[in-house]
Amino acid sequence: MQHIEPSVEKRLAAEGIRLTGGRRQTIATLAAMGGPRTAAEIHSETGDSIPLSSLYRSLAVLTDAGILASHHGSDGVIRFELAEWFTGHHHHLVCVECGAVFDVIPTADQERRMARLVEEMAAGTGFAAAGHRFEIEGLCSKCR
Repeated sequence: MQHIEPSVEKRLAAEGIRLTGGRRQTIATLAAMGGPRTAAEIHSETGDSIPLSSLYRSLAVLTDAGILASHHGSDGVIRFELAEWFTGHHHHLVCVECGAVFDVIPTADQERRMARLVEEMAAGTGFAAAGHRFEIEGLCSKCR
C-alpha cells in the first residue's frame, strides 16, 4: 500500500478531503482483496473493525474523489475496486450464480481489437468513445 498512498493523499488533498484511518484501511483492504468487492465483503475482510456506516461513507467519498470505481452488477449489487489509474486497465469476469468478480488483463493484441470494436460501434452513432469497460458473464469454476 505504501506505493499508492502518496498518490491517494495527493488526490484527496486536492479535493479538500483527509485520508482518515478508516479510508486508509478501506483502500488497503480492497488492494489486498483484488477485484471488485461488495461493501459486505469489504466489511467482513476488515474483521468488522470499521463500523458499517463509516465504511459506506468512506466508499462514497473515495468513489466521488476518483480513488475507487463502482460497478453496478446485473444482480443489482454495487461492487468497488481501486480506480484504473492505480491498477491499470482491465476487464471483468462475472459469475451470474454467486456474483464473484475476477479481474482479467487482456493482452495488447486483445485490447487493440476491443478498442477497434468499440470505435466501430460508436462510429455508427456519431458517438466519440473515450474508453470502455468489458464484462463477461458466466459461471466461475466453483459454480460450474
